[in-house]
Amino acid sequence: MLAAVDGDKVQLAAGVTKAETAKVKAGELVNFVAQQVGGKGGGKPDMAMAGGTDASALPAALAAVQAWVAERA
Repeated sequence: MLAAVDGDKVQLAAGVTKAETAKVKAGELVNFVAQQVGGKGGGKPDMAMAGGTDASALPAALAAVQAWVAERA
């Protein structure tokens, strides 16, 4: 999961190795984070992108990624 903030906009990108896409899909991961920052996104099971508008929510959203992945792995 990569994230960048430009003003009030949040850009997100998620990558998952093809060997792990049966358990964790990049599109689901990026949408999990995007929903928390007021956005949405999509892509392929191994690569996805999203955007959002609530940069203040980004730290908490990123902090939740590890637990989200652990639940699925």
